[in-house]
Amino acid sequence: MSTPIDDSPDAFLDKTLRPHTWDDYVGQSRIKKNLRILLQAAQERGQPPEHILFYGPPGLGKTTLAHLIAHETGAQIRITSGPAIEKVGDLASVLTNLGDKDVLFIDEIHRLHKHIEEVLYPAMESGVLDIIIGKGPSARTLQLELPAFTLIAATTQMSGISSPLRSRFSGGTFRLEYYSEDEVKDILSRSASILGVAIDAEALDEIARRSRFTPRTANFLLKRCRDFAQVHKRKLDKLSAQEALALIDIDEMGLNRTDRDILKTIVKKFSGGPVGLKTLAAAVSEEESTIEDVHEPYLIQLGFLERTPRGRVATPQGMAHIGA
Repeated sequence: MSTPIDDSPDAFLDKTLRPHTWDDYVGQSRIKKNLRILLQAAQERGQPPEHILFYGPPGLGKTTLAHLIAHETGAQIRITSGPAIEKVGDLASVLTNLGDKDVLFIDEIHRLHKHIEEVLYPAMESGVLDIIIGKGPSARTLQLELPAFTLIAATTQMSGISSPLRSRFSGGTFRLEYYSEDEVKDILSRSASILGVAIDAEALDEIARRSRFTPRTANFLLKRCRDFAQVHKRKLDKLSAQEALALIDIDEMGLNRTDRDILKTIVKKFSGGPVGLKTLAAAVSEEESTIEDVHEPYLIQLGFLERTPRGRVATPQGMAHIGA
């Protein structure tokens, strides 16, 4: 069974604030409806749910959904990640230690080595683990029976998962969407209640607007605003929230310093673009993958940045935001 929620405000953020019932899980209504049908049908048949794949940007609740599924089915959840499974033996150890109807959660599954994927296929399809013993002409295959289990995988890069692996998630592939501002406010209200934080409606609005439409970011900002108000012996109102967020370089649109540096560099050094990713990364002293995966999606979502065949271009809205 999943670990019950820890109501201590000093506990680890994800463990403290993670919802453990469908009613507490805000947003992603389409996915929740599909999952509840999937779980109920499997329960009525006396079988574990089929394998499920979640994908989407980080911080939207993929891990939380895996815990919820385990909690709803009364199953043990075993957690690992793609980078942690370096050898076939690592995967074999994880699979052979599963109990009947357990949930195996593999985070960042797109980073799983391809030769390990080959071992995972029969485990997912037929519930067997094929291990090759020895080398050369004397090598032989040992087949181990596995208990019935559910594999839940999560990824931030759907394109990094091979087509054969994607096709084996028979329970469904679900894309998590960004949250609306109202949904983020509901999440913040619940989090503030768990943390014992007294916060007014205007402060909630301020944090929600800067949350990048992501629960993980919203909860992070809430805790930093709580700390600011606590240290300065102040009420957590709109002014306190504004001062706390300014202190950690989060502006009124939720952009951090690196986001703004990217925009300013494109506008002031490259006349608004286009500028290539390598050149931009060198100019702001940031890794290409970090710009592409962390900063650009939100800038594009706000309409501040465009990707073109010739490079990155700052939009008129982006220029206006930095006062250019």
